[in-house]
Amino acid sequence: MDIAGFFLFLALLAGVFTIESRISRADRRVARVEHKLDLILDHLGLREDDPRMDEVIALARDGKKVQAIKVYREMTDAGLKEAKEAVERLV
Repeated sequence: MDIAGFFLFLALLAGVFTIESRISRADRRVARVEHKLDLILDHLGLREDDPRMDEVIALARDGKKVQAIKVYREMTDAGLKEAKEAVERLV
């Protein structure tokens, strides 16, 4: 019974790794498509206005950069460094 449980555990573990790998590949594909879409929007001179950007600007101007960075990251899924640089450009 112990060997059957061990093989069942291995099969389950392999299944989890397979699913995680597929999700990771899908996330990378989505990121590439979003990047390409951003390039197209930039090329056409279009800009996506986010209503929360006003909140980020207000927080940054009030000296609440940490909160501004947090809101910016929630809006854009940007990394910490990218969000910090973006907020600093707003001030």
